[in-house]
Formats: sequence, structure tokens, C-alpha cells
Amino acid sequence: MAKASKLKSPDQIDPFNTDTKSLRVVIETPKGSRNKFKYDPELGTFTLSSVLGEGLVFPYDFGFVPQTRAQDGDPLDVLLLMDEPAFTGCVVESRIVGVIEAEQTEHGNRIRNDRVLAVALQSHNHADINEPSDLNSNMIQELEKFFVAYNKARGKKFKVLGCRNAKTAMKLIKKTRVR
Repeated sequence: MAKASKLKSPDQIDPFNTDTKSLRVVIETPKGSRNKFKYDPELGTFTLSSVLGEGLVFPYDFGFVPQTRAQDGDPLDVLLLMDEPAFTGCVVESRIVGVIEAEQTEHGNRIRNDRVLAVALQSHNHADINEPSDLNSNMIQELEKFFVAYNKARGKKFKVLGCRNAKTAMKLIKKTRVR
């Protein structure tokens, strides 16, 4: 009789798949959604965090790197490029492309709130993207506008500090890793 494996919560998943040398991303909010979902470790499930204003939707799948803790106290954020939206709770094997370094201000307190950029290994449309320089020149500006509007609606300021390569993103992931 086969031994049943114990299900892991999203925050217990190893962030790296050593077989495929990929980053595992847990999707919180699918591309095109106005609903912002967030994993709640106390409940062990995903909850509705907020609803974006009319006309504002997530431009790409938005998730996190498991077993990390960013400066804002949440797991490290990931913007994931894929051909079609995934679903909340889906784990996607991905390739690290880079990181959007950003600063967020709330109630006068400034913290870093970087976003790792990654591409799903199964993506056809984004298969050639390996570095931020491979992205359409307007994409980073459009993402900046989205995050500025998204944070403004939540009473926060968001400022992009720069966009760095996959090596810098990997250092950030390792720095924020909790065990």
C-alpha cells in the first residue's frame, strides 16, 4: 500500500525545484482580476484581501516566493509572465528574469517592496525573455503606473527605483529566505 504524502501549505513549499533549476511561484491573484487575494497562514487558505477600483486589474499573475519574508513582512512578491492566467493557489515552475526594485511609503514609513519578475517554464509567448532588457520597453513603465495606482488606492505611495537582472533577483530571494 502506497504511503500517502502529507499536503503542504503554500508557505511550506520549497521555493526551488532542484530537478528543473526553477523557482516555484505560488499564485495569489490571477492576471485580469480585480480581486486581490492573499494567503493567510493562520487560516491555511487564501482570502480576499481587497477589490481594485473599476477599470484596474492585475496585468499579470501576481504571487509570492514561498519561504521568504520581504521587508513589508509578507513573502517576496512575484510578477509572473504566462500565456494564460493561472488560479489562486496554483504553484508554477518559473525562470527568474529580474527584479523591479521599489520603495513603498505608508504613514510616513518607507520600506522596500520589490517585485521579482519571472516567466513560467511552460510559457510559449514569453519563452525568449531571460533578462529585463528582453521586455518591451513600455512594460516596466506600465507596471510602474499599475503599482502606483494600486498603492495610491490603498493609501500608499509606490516608487520604482530600478529594474535589475536575474542575478540580483536571486540574491534578493536568498536574502529574504526563512527556514
